[in-house]
Amino acid sequence: MTSVNGGSRISVVAATCDRPERLSRMLDALERQTVGADFEVIVVDDASDGATAVLLAQRAHEVKRFRLTALRQDVRRGPAAARNLGWRAAKAPLIAFTDDDCEPDPGWLQALLDADRGDAVLQGRTEANPAEHDAGGPFSRSLEVHDLGPWYPTCNMAFPRAVLERLGGFDEGYPLPGGEDTDLAWRALEVGVAPALVPDAVVYHAVTDLGPLGKLRLATRWAPAFQIFRRHPGLRSHLTWGVFWKRSHALLLLALLGVALGRRFPPAVLLAAPYARDVRARMSAEGASPAVAPYYAVHDAVETATAATGSLRHGTLVL
Repeated sequence: MTSVNGGSRISVVAATCDRPERLSRMLDALERQTVGADFEVIVVDDASDGATAVLLAQRAHEVKRFRLTALRQDVRRGPAAARNLGWRAAKAPLIAFTDDDCEPDPGWLQALLDADRGDAVLQGRTEANPAEHDAGGPFSRSLEVHDLGPWYPTCNMAFPRAVLERLGGFDEGYPLPGGEDTDLAWRALEVGVAPALVPDAVVYHAVTDLGPLGKLRLATRWAPAFQIFRRHPGLRSHLTWGVFWKRSHALLLLALLGVALGRRFPPAVLLAAPYARDVRARMSAEGASPAVAPYYAVHDAVETATAATGSLRHGTLVL
């Protein structure tokens, strides 16, 4: 179960920033891994306060299931730089990435190793953490990934080290809140590296209640990430009607068009019906009260405006 040079077959790399409680849960989940092979875990602290350093120093002496290495960036440089530091320090031929707000299922690493053939980018399945179901709602954020691509979030990905070396790792020019993980995967695909879904490699993502204003603030921060659509035109095939980042954005604009035309031609208001159905479906899934319905429209409008801003900035039409 070890690599040909006697070391680990797989290394886990995670960036962390001021989330010591979440990080501790991630390390607990890695302690529960059932994989038969040795593995190492490299956590890169992106200039957190002292609590994270204390936790990592303590856990380095306590963990028994794996070897824990803690690295630190003294100046906050973001997750792309942190992950690059981590994988370059790793020793295994397969590098698995997760995040400090995730808890891998006990079979996660074994599933990745079983799927590894040394020449593919592996994407596991991501679910909202069932232990945090009560935190879910219209103002919360989590992540669920059931199908292969197209965004390839680094909360649950594995890359052959040789591929990372060939590509130079993550592009550190992407600002928060993201885009560097999608960019890395697509650069791999564009040089002929095949992606593969590993449905048994499951990671549970935190459910975080951002509050109504917090969720709107997050929606305004995505504009810089829209450079991925200029860099990787193949992503357009995954957009709604080849233009819209999310289906709800297209339906919202259709609804607004219907309302505007309805002043002169009343039947045009029927164009708003698909958006109304979409909002009702989301409200039902998230347990939202009818009073929250206008918030969905506001949030979709802010996201659409952010997409338009990113499109103008990077010379590519995405709404």
